[in-house]
Amino acid sequence: MQFSRKSFTNLQALAAGDFGGSMSELAGGGPLSAFHAGGKKGSTTSMDSDSINRRSQRLIFVCNQLPLRVKGQGKGAWSFEWDEDALIAQAREGLPEDMEAVYVGCLPMEVDGADQDEVSQHLQTEFQCHPVFLGEELKNSYYRQFCKQQLWPLLHYLIPLNPTGVNRFDPDLWSAYVRANMVFANKLVEVLGSLEDDFVWIHDYHLLVLPSLLRKRFHRIKCGIFLHSPFPSSEIFRTFPRREEVMRAMLNADIIGFHTFDYARHFLSCCSRMLGLEHKTNRGAILIDYYGRDVCIKIMPTGIKPERLLAAFDWSDTLWRRGELCAQFEGKTVLMGIDDMDVFKGIELKLQAFEQVLIHHAEWRGRLVLVQVTSAARAPGKDVDELHSFVVALVRRINDRFRAPGYEPVVWVERPVPLYERMALLSVADCVVVTATRDGMNLLPYEYVVARQGAAAAVGGGGPGGVDAAGGDAAGGLAGGAAAPQATHSMLVVSEFVGCSPSLSGAIRVNPWSIEALRDAIYTAIRLPLEDRAARHEKHWKYVSSHTVQYWAKSYLADFQRFTKDHARLQCFDLGFALNTFRMVALTSNFRKLPTDTLLKTYSRSGKRVFLLDHDGTLVPQGESSSRPGDAVLRVLQGLTANPANTVYVISGRARTELESFFSGVSRLGLAAEHGFYWRPPGSEAWSTQDPEARFDWRDIVLPILQVYKESTDGSYIEAKESALVWHYHDADPDFGSWQAKELLDHLEGVLSNEPIEVVPGQSIVEVKPQGVSKGRVVERVLHDALESGEAPDFVLCIGNDRSDEDMFSAMENMNFSPHIPTEVFACTVGQKPSKAPYYVNDPAEVQATLSKIVDVEAAAPADAASAHHVSFA
Repeated sequence: MQFSRKSFTNLQALAAGDFGGSMSELAGGGPLSAFHAGGKKGSTTSMDSDSINRRSQRLIFVCNQLPLRVKGQGKGAWSFEWDEDALIAQAREGLPEDMEAVYVGCLPMEVDGADQDEVSQHLQTEFQCHPVFLGEELKNSYYRQFCKQQLWPLLHYLIPLNPTGVNRFDPDLWSAYVRANMVFANKLVEVLGSLEDDFVWIHDYHLLVLPSLLRKRFHRIKCGIFLHSPFPSSEIFRTFPRREEVMRAMLNADIIGFHTFDYARHFLSCCSRMLGLEHKTNRGAILIDYYGRDVCIKIMPTGIKPERLLAAFDWSDTLWRRGELCAQFEGKTVLMGIDDMDVFKGIELKLQAFEQVLIHHAEWRGRLVLVQVTSAARAPGKDVDELHSFVVALVRRINDRFRAPGYEPVVWVERPVPLYERMALLSVADCVVVTATRDGMNLLPYEYVVARQGAAAAVGGGGPGGVDAAGGDAAGGLAGGAAAPQATHSMLVVSEFVGCSPSLSGAIRVNPWSIEALRDAIYTAIRLPLEDRAARHEKHWKYVSSHTVQYWAKSYLADFQRFTKDHARLQCFDLGFALNTFRMVALTSNFRKLPTDTLLKTYSRSGKRVFLLDHDGTLVPQGESSSRPGDAVLRVLQGLTANPANTVYVISGRARTELESFFSGVSRLGLAAEHGFYWRPPGSEAWSTQDPEARFDWRDIVLPILQVYKESTDGSYIEAKESALVWHYHDADPDFGSWQAKELLDHLEGVLSNEPIEVVPGQSIVEVKPQGVSKGRVVERVLHDALESGEAPDFVLCIGNDRSDEDMFSAMENMNFSPHIPTEVFACTVGQKPSKAPYYVNDPAEVQATLSKIVDVEAAAPADAASAHHVSFA
């Protein structure tokens, strides 16, 4: 086979961990992205600009295993075909006509190195599939050991308590997991074309750190992930030693999909408890603000492809096998279970409940049959072997106890069944029983509903036996076809711990751990009247036939496009290198670093300047045990205030006594305390208040209320300022603290509705203060006084770092300065984060360095520079 061997020039560096490079190297796609849908075959080594412009959008499915079946084996004799039953293969039918589906993943078998290029070229040309070759050793460590033995049990709520068990975290296997994700990332470097046209959709827990690896390389990549497994509660997931790496990697996707709200809720709880990130809602969407990007949390259970299953009833094999089963179970009521031999499937619980039905309801002996089909476990091990031995012994015990001539209570089928037989089995079942103790989705109930619908359409009946309302045999069995056909009906007993449970409102939901509850649910299901079973079936069929796999893909893609449409406008910066430290900060395109040279030139030619500086997190680092400014900061401030053309204010939320203590050695420094309620102009010793008539008798009402919440919320405390009271709960349990804060807000707003005060929620605080107090108000006061005095500033530098400082930036935008002399305003936040300020500096050290350069400019200027540039306004 002829194929191109062109390769991405920087792939070797990237594989070695070099995350440098430019997206321009990939303009128009890598060498393996030149194959298009619509039957185009062959390969190209170059793409001209016209072909790039004609290229449609692409959705790149990334999964552990490609949706392909291997038809032949042997060197040079590989033969492949689509796995039409694979979920992601069916999902491509939900894409728009102008969107191309591309697949990246491993093959179900290993390929010799000498054959890999040829196999890759063939799969790209014929199937738009790009195989990832991990090698036997890495694949074993990454997939069989880490994914299946450590990550899979954890996601299914299993904590590895045995110190010698294979489920206990192994750092070497984690490294293998990361390396395998790196190999996938390198393959995507080849496959990716235009970041504007390509959407990368990552599937399942095998590739949880891949979003970070991709985001590090391509800041504006459109990347989504869908977790097909459960996501455990924060109390379970917090035990994972690499929890932060996984959480932050997932948040580097643009959209994170879960089957159910429970799984999404657990993820949100982990974000809150482990990362301090809270979610918000917007027009029905759940969002997490992660360093400037809104990450969407999508709740959307997968579906099936009903037409694929319905087509099985046109196959002769299906009809033949169905006829056999109808004859075998004529006059019987059939319970059905089809499961992997897995510790989470609850097979033993199902068998024990079935045994209890026969023990407590003797009239069903000889008439009630459980057909249990099992296939090999995907992750074999000691626990699976023990489960298998237990289950086989349990089947033997039930059959030995209740067997009768012509009656075998449990029909044990231990082998994989092809699709035609699966449909035949489901079509004859009066009730399907799913007893998984934890399962991501489990599509068996959906398949059962379709099978019953298809059988009714094909042969006009419900099943081999069935029961009437009183529990006796119902007329109209299918075997022989002599009786009148029944209404299409079905019945489901479903564990409340599987992902499909919330969508099946007509099923009997049950806690499978309770054998008694499961027994009663089965007994209730088999005794339901036909009309009830038919009504439930109709409800389920309506849902299953509309919420298909195509609908799932279409819905996910719509949100995917919605939340990535503005990516091209973002300005992105990355911080850190390791998985647990990497952050990508996304900012609007007009947000840039403070231009020091421009700042200094503007300062030099200005005649009247105003400096508005926050304290904590701006002049001194945030959160240090001592917030007292150092000598270097004091020298800089003294240098600025030495020039009479400069008006300098430090504006803080701290008490005025603290600010006086901190800055007593700096002359002509203006101070504003408690977010501006108190302020002291430069050169004055007297403090002014924003509202001299303010009353504080409300404190006598508020303080006892706060005391109650402090005592009932472990880790919280009260901060008493002169003008405000603040309840802090950042050291409390995040969920409980949040609940208490909401309750406190409601409580205070009800009690204080007629008082001239504000109850303001903040970052882990609830603050009660006089109305209208903010840093923005004091900034307006300072600038307004300058304008009124005829000394309008032509240079303003405002620097702050947190939410309260955003009020200062807003005030700057709304101020009307002198119409005669343009005022240069530099509003600057500390840190690369979303802000109303157009500029940023990285940290307090850079703030100090910038102010020092201004002082140096002042020292180098002629002594009379200020008066030479001074302009007076009459």
